[in-house]
Amino acid sequence: MNLLMTAGGLVLLVIAGDLLVRGAVALSLRLGIPALVVSLTIVAFGTSAPELLIAIKAALDNLPGIAYGNVVGSNIANVLLVIGLPALLATIHTKECDTRRNFGQMILATLLFIGLCFVGPLDTWKGIVMLIALAFVLLDAYRSARAARIAGLKPADELSELEDAEPDMPGLKIGLFLIAGLIGLPLGANLLIEGAEAIAIKLGVSEAVIGLTLIAIGTSLPELATTVMATLRRQADVVLGNVIGSNLFNLLAIMGVASFFGPLPIPEGFLGFDLWVMLGSSLLLIPFVLGWFNVTRIWGVVFIGLYVGYVLLMLNTH
Repeated sequence: MNLLMTAGGLVLLVIAGDLLVRGAVALSLRLGIPALVVSLTIVAFGTSAPELLIAIKAALDNLPGIAYGNVVGSNIANVLLVIGLPALLATIHTKECDTRRNFGQMILATLLFIGLCFVGPLDTWKGIVMLIALAFVLLDAYRSARAARIAGLKPADELSELEDAEPDMPGLKIGLFLIAGLIGLPLGANLLIEGAEAIAIKLGVSEAVIGLTLIAIGTSLPELATTVMATLRRQADVVLGNVIGSNLFNLLAIMGVASFFGPLPIPEGFLGFDLWVMLGSSLLLIPFVLGWFNVTRIWGVVFIGLYVGYVLLMLNTH
């Protein structure tokens, strides 16, 4: 029953998040907000809504292990699984894209997050620091996108880059999507947290383990689906951009907002192990971001093997 509750919560979060994004994008476009601004704000935050609701709910329920595990585990899974699994199907041609700037921002965000964790529990002032860093990332992304638009990006192309953009969606449908998303997200988060906590108690493991594995992998499924399709379409920039962008938002937006509902003490094992695995897995992308190698099937096997090894070691540290 607890497993069904957890799975049901995950499914509800994914569906509600998708409905909220589609409705919000359609409403924004009908109101005349540029697609460029929508893609940098509403879509980015909307796709992170499930993880955000989980983190906030965990903070309110005094379950910091799930809050940290959700984000740290998702960032590790985003690199090792979300890139590793699609590489088994087809080569990810990373030599053809340039994501160095965004990758550098992700590494800086990771180091900032680790540094803040070592200072003590995440609280309001640390949340403000992370949100200020996020604002700089968004401003830089806006400037880059605006420059690309001035260089010749057509409005139609701009719209096509938005996920599920429907500028002509009827008003009633927009309203239903927004209501369903706003109701479904907290319900899904509540189901998932309660189910995960019960599973942790029954199995005799900490909530951090559940957060780092079950919840982290579950909330990474949308990124995995996007990456698989992008790999098959030979869109390496989408693959890396999806992972880098998700990891950035996980650290700066989700933990930044969740910190306001804290303070969130650092669970045992994170400072000495999980945070460094997160940084190490991110640094593994250096040769691919620099264009030295493509992510071939062999690299996919290596990444997945590293993830399995991490999970086995993690079970001994929590």
